[in-house]
Amino acid sequence: MDKEQEPKTDININSSDTENEIDIDKEENQTDLKPDNKVEEEEKEISPEEKIKELEDKLTRTFAEMENQRRRFEKEKDEAFDYGGFTFAKEALNLIDNLERSKLILESDDKLKETEALKKTIEHLDIINKDLISIFTKNNIKPIDSLNKKLNPNFHQAMMEIEDDEKEPGTIVQEIQKGFMIKDRLLRPSLVGVSKKTEKKEDKIEENKEI
Repeated sequence: MDKEQEPKTDININSSDTENEIDIDKEENQTDLKPDNKVEEEEKEISPEEKIKELEDKLTRTFAEMENQRRRFEKEKDEAFDYGGFTFAKEALNLIDNLERSKLILESDDKLKETEALKKTIEHLDIINKDLISIFTKNNIKPIDSLNKKLNPNFHQAMMEIEDDEKEPGTIVQEIQKGFMIKDRLLRPSLVGVSKKTEKKEDKIEENKEI
């Protein structure tokens, strides 16, 4: 019997294609190496002294930022300690205002005038008011001294003008509502009435004519 002939498989390798692929790979490898070579060249250009200077500059800036941040934290901590009760203190001033209003209402009541009950009530209200002022003072909350002082917009708010020839214009002659400071910060301004010169009748007539 004749041996069966095995089928021949033709394998054609295109040498040109493989050469092209190899060439492409070489080109890619070369292009990948180029940037690294540039970086290495740039690194070689920087001297050790320059690197040390850069590090020193970075350290100096870092320490400066840390110091500024530490100072900010210290300032915020101090302000929180000194003025943390600012809102509470401002609200608490309503107690003093209500005591003053109650006192005025009682004093203006015709039925209570010159009675023993009114005198005792007023005395108790004054004691409570003094105690409140004392507590505020211990906590660095102090009333603003206004009467007979020159008007200062930083501490006073003028609500009216009152004719008074005995005092210089702009002098505080009436305190409508007492103002307070908390340490060196204004808690609320004093509401006051200030003096002005008495207007002459002739001046008033001229003003009316002009109107």
